[in-house]
Amino acid sequence: MNVMVVAGARPNFMKIAPLMAVFRARREAHPKLSVLLVHTGQHYDENMSRAFFRDLAIPEPDINLEVGSGSHAEQTARIMVAFEGLCRERRPDWVVVVGDVNSTMACAITAKKLGINVAHVEAGLRSGDMSMPEEVNRLCTDAISDLLFTTDRLSTENLRREGVADEKIHFVGNTMIDTLLQFIHRAQSMPLPIGLTDDGFAVLTLHRPSNVSSAPALAGIMDAVEDVSRRIPVVFPAHPRTMAGLKDFGLLTSLRQNRNISIIDPLSYLPFVGLVSRSRFVMTDSGGIQEETTVLGIPCLTLRSNTERPVTCELGTNILVGSDPHVIRRAAFAVLDGRNRPARVPDKWDGRAAERIVDVLMSSVEVESIA
Repeated sequence: MNVMVVAGARPNFMKIAPLMAVFRARREAHPKLSVLLVHTGQHYDENMSRAFFRDLAIPEPDINLEVGSGSHAEQTARIMVAFEGLCRERRPDWVVVVGDVNSTMACAITAKKLGINVAHVEAGLRSGDMSMPEEVNRLCTDAISDLLFTTDRLSTENLRREGVADEKIHFVGNTMIDTLLQFIHRAQSMPLPIGLTDDGFAVLTLHRPSNVSSAPALAGIMDAVEDVSRRIPVVFPAHPRTMAGLKDFGLLTSLRQNRNISIIDPLSYLPFVGLVSRSRFVMTDSGGIQEETTVLGIPCLTLRSNTERPVTCELGTNILVGSDPHVIRRAAFAVLDGRNRPARVPDKWDGRAAERIVDVLMSSVEVESIA
């Protein structure tokens, strides 16, 4: 069995780490199992990429396609051309893609056109918002995948509504939560920025173009954050795109003058999870943080009008607040006043999702061999 696991950008790394660990363990009992780790190089910050591989004990990629950044079309095209050559050379039995970045869709389509089986980890997530490039990637990848591994029952229901056959769908849990549970103690042992104490600060992350590339949206969000900072310090690991927006729209100077807002460089996985896990609450437009805060029991205010992870709102700590500064203030002050919503952890978010995925993949090969 020859498996090719694909990672393209930072959100993928936390999802492949437990998979690679389980595959390594299985190779001892199955010497004919071959696993190749491919990094498309979609993410532009290679220093940050290396930090994620080191922190999560992921082996160095066997192949780095080094496609770099560009428009969605340019990046997708470069990934497909490079990945096609690799697949023709290595001829894997399975290509495993994770998440919803451009590499996910590009490698899935390329493999499928070459007659290679495709497995999608984190399948079935839907926001219903086709203006999000990630939603397009999710829909395209799920439509052609041979195995679809879902993180929750809502994702499974989405796939069934779209006509995916039941035998292709496997509810396995969440590999990103596997990683979180494995590394949380190490993350929490890392020092906090100077002056911060447990439960005594909020965390802000922003990166989506709808929030940071629009002057009215970004100004409104930052106005609400400044009001929140009058009650609790805010730590802001700032994405490069966000910093560019703050500068271009003339918002950065006043933020830097606010002693209760600490703008810091982006953090690698362990320091960031350690920061979030010890915060009072999080304001974010990220997808994965909605899941991590749900497991950690940290209130999460998602600065979006929709989410592809509704289970975090149904069961977890997540609340959609959009970009309206009045709604953001109300939600943040409610948390600070102790009016937190009760929360539960979704089924199978127990640290064993990667084991279930590898079990299904290896069983599928055994069935094909018998047939």
